[in-house]
Amino acid sequence: MSTVEGRNPEGHADAIQAPGTDEALWRAWHGWDRLPDYVLPEEGRVVVVAAHPDDEVLGVGGTIARLVAAGLAVTVVSVTDGEGSHPDSLVLSPAELAELRARELEEALAELGAAGAEIVRLRLPDTGVGDHEDALARELAALVSGAALCLAPWTEDVHSDHEAAGRAALAASRSAAVPCALYPVWMWHWAEPGDSRVPWERAARIVLPSAAQALKRAAVSRFVTQIRPLGPAPQDAAVLPPEELTHHLRGWEVVFV
Repeated sequence: MSTVEGRNPEGHADAIQAPGTDEALWRAWHGWDRLPDYVLPEEGRVVVVAAHPDDEVLGVGGTIARLVAAGLAVTVVSVTDGEGSHPDSLVLSPAELAELRARELEEALAELGAAGAEIVRLRLPDTGVGDHEDALARELAALVSGAALCLAPWTEDVHSDHEAAGRAALAASRSAAVPCALYPVWMWHWAEPGDSRVPWERAARIVLPSAAQALKRAAVSRFVTQIRPLGPAPQDAAVLPPEELTHHLRGWEVVFV
């Protein structure tokens, strides 16, 4: 996850930087029961596309745990290395941060039981994915070929990298005739329960058994560069404070189909 280049859907102040929706409001929402269950494939390979290392775990980490526990192969595609999460850091250079985030992803996947997952680093520039969207779609088409499912960032997540990665994954999946479901990450921050900007009619829920929830919690804790400050300066603050993490530690995940 990166906070840089967030885009407000209404064109006003940056929705990602603005105060977010309290998780208590989401938990109390009566709309959850209206979401159908998403049926995961029972065999084959699943490709999980992420704009930045940690998006895949925040959005569908519990789903990854379920898939690998069921014996499916998983390929994780890191579109960028997330080197832009702290652009003015006094502690780490972008190159150092990129390598740390790649290592954190490996550790997080191991927590999910997916230590053997294939990881593909495409190394596109953080905050610049949209400039490479067509080329990304071509690369992803080769990666998703023959897969049972592609999971990718939601195309309206109000972050330019997430949206571009999602559009490219959709285009690639269509060309390869592979089903594609889109997971939100920042939506839980800027949207509200029942929000008219969210296509709830296309939303489905993936319920996580308690074991998968515990694995996801452990996996999220591995992203130290994102959940803890890099240093005391404001530009080294945590990207994901506890109130943000709670959105991603529920007993279910959501995808748009």
